[in-house]
Amino acid sequence: MQSSKARTFLTQLFDVAVSTADPMQVIAQHLPEKPDGRVIVIGAGKASARMAEAVEQAWGPCEGLVITRYGYGRPTQTIEIVEAAHPVPDDAGEVATKRMLDLLATAGDGDFVLALISGGASALLVQPVAGLDLQDKRAVNAALLSSGAPIDAMNTVRKHLSRVKGGQLAAAAYPAKMLALMISDVPGDDMAFIGSGPTVGDASGADDALAILERWQVKVDDKVKGVLKTGSGVIQPGDDRLSRVENRVIIAPSQSLEAAADAATEQGFDVRILGDSIEGEARDVAAAQASQALEIQGTLKAGGKPVVLLSGGELTVTRRGEGIGGPNAEFCLAAAIALDGATGIHLIACDTDGVDGAAEVAGAVVTPDTLTRAIEKGIDPQAALANNDAHSFFARLDDQVVPGPTLTNVNDFRAILIEPV
Repeated sequence: MQSSKARTFLTQLFDVAVSTADPMQVIAQHLPEKPDGRVIVIGAGKASARMAEAVEQAWGPCEGLVITRYGYGRPTQTIEIVEAAHPVPDDAGEVATKRMLDLLATAGDGDFVLALISGGASALLVQPVAGLDLQDKRAVNAALLSSGAPIDAMNTVRKHLSRVKGGQLAAAAYPAKMLALMISDVPGDDMAFIGSGPTVGDASGADDALAILERWQVKVDDKVKGVLKTGSGVIQPGDDRLSRVENRVIIAPSQSLEAAADAATEQGFDVRILGDSIEGEARDVAAAQASQALEIQGTLKAGGKPVVLLSGGELTVTRRGEGIGGPNAEFCLAAAIALDGATGIHLIACDTDGVDGAAEVAGAVVTPDTLTRAIEKGIDPQAALANNDAHSFFARLDDQVVPGPTLTNVNDFRAILIEPV
């Protein structure tokens, strides 16, 4: 298959994965009849504005406040959409979160709160615990993002430095009844870690957060450690304030992978799903999957069906250099190096939210001539990888995938096309 056709095919699979996770396609089937009495809609995350738009399409105008990432707002009727910074929080997120807590404080017995939570809520819901300010939270967040720690570990720390995460947002709405609809971007779809679980109780303690900082060598101010040593307000499972909350995952990464698998199967490919919850260092997972692709190619008979390997999950990057990284781009660069120009193997790796790391780029495409084209342009692939500079590498080759805001978030999407040779 020509590289241009392979690129189109792989990009189409990514588009299928994203469109399958569009909140507008699924919200209505998970909503009850609009309750009588007062209804308050709140939310946070990269998909939350789209979710709010879908709610209003089903229920009509609603009172509410939703916080999403800059550029991810939607034209709702009466639910207010506030845009704030992600992945490192800013003043807009902090002010909006305070307003959300004030709104929930007016909810009472007999009222109904609909919470719309998706990936990104961890940075967008910002209300530091006593003793810390926004700058402290920003520093911790940046340190976590550079540490290589998995998402569940990062979110555990975030919970214990917050007044809204770890069930505290739900507790703020008590005694109102709450339904929380979630779009999962975490391996295993654990609701306690989607957006740091603002409506879900958490059994971890502040000492667990301290252990994570030590385990992943996350450098934080002594003030942060001191706050953690005094404990936190995270709500434990079984707390009465969670007794009126129903949490429900409505879109998961597995659904997007299965939809992409169906699309590839219909086109005559042999599809194998490696899993929707793969974690690990991006370059290590890339090397392993590249090796697997080469092994599979060695078993294919000439003229036989090409194979597509699909996988999802949340990879991480331990920052060693000063480049513009991102786990999907770094996966692609490391895979290109490991494949070393192998004929007949193409791949794509993108974040379904359209943002890989802190860059406004979803990811990249790799073709058999990726390294050759790079060298012709005077680009050293190994040096780029060592400097965590994968985005710059693929930008110079015009191999980036830039969809813009996708309005959803079901984690990473990877597809490797393997043709017989």
